Amino acid sequence: MCDERAFDDMQAFGRGSVAVSRREFGVLSAGAGLAMLLPAPANAAEVEGTDVVVTTPDGRADAYFVHPTAGRRPGVLLWPDAFGLRPAMEEMARRLAKSGFAVLVVNPYYRIGSAPLPAAGADFTDPKTRERIFELIGSLTAETQATDARAFIDFLDAQPSVDVKRQMGTMGYCMGGPMTIRTAATRPDRIGAGASFHGGRLVTDEPDSPHLRVPELDARFLFAIAENDDEQQPEAKDVLMKAFEARGLDAEIEVYEGALHGWCPPDSRVYHEAQAERAWSRLLALFETSLLG
Repeated sequence: MCDERAFDDMQAFGRGSVAVSRREFGVLSAGAGLAMLLPAPANAAEVEGTDVVVTTPDGRADAYFVHPTAGRRPGVLLWPDAFGLRPAMEEMARRLAKSGFAVLVVNPYYRIGSAPLPAAGADFTDPKTRERIFELIGSLTAETQATDARAFIDFLDAQPSVDVKRQMGTMGYCMGGPMTIRTAATRPDRIGAGASFHGGRLVTDEPDSPHLRVPELDARFLFAIAENDDEQQPEAKDVLMKAFEARGLDAEIEVYEGALHGWCPPDSRVYHEAQAERAWSRLLALFETSLLG
């Protein structure tokens, strides 16, 4: 998960803010070249997106929902990284929607406030910003993740653009990685595929460790692991693989060479375009096989 080491890695590779505004993200995409661009898929579907509010047992969660304008498509629940719901995550959801999915990306910190949290333009080199981010992360528990997953899945299933006859997918970055396992364990009847990108704390010694939920799953999974995360916890990938093998489920577990924790979102300071694109291609292969059939 996002920790002091991850912050230090990001700080060593760039300068600027943690999150950018919609306008700033558009400027960066236009002016920074391929490193900030998200290529459109071949035969991209026309999509429409909107800000939405999802009612949960704990309040009203702000989120962004995007889907192809025609037809009913498999739903996907996207859990963001520690920097939360922001333009980069919305753009990633739009990109996935263009490949034929109805995608909900959520603000996991809605109990504290509306996105963006931390505030757009926050400087994570500031100790106060780091403290704020860890405070936000600390507001989430295994129980809140399960409660939210149920509400978000129910929201997706209630949308006319979502094909409820098909299984749903879930994906997550950084702290969102373990949320994908808990989501799939909470609703194994609906989740048929999950993907974790540089997910943290997937395997712990705690009684609520995500890997202990694998016996409850009925979903194929992809785990794209950062090289430095693997160096810190090399046994985690083996524990995960054994858990999936014991359950009889397919799991693609790979360490991405040269990729640091946080390498996938295009607004990350450690964004690795080539490896991010390879991870995205594996995501599409998983979802197309498991959800589109």
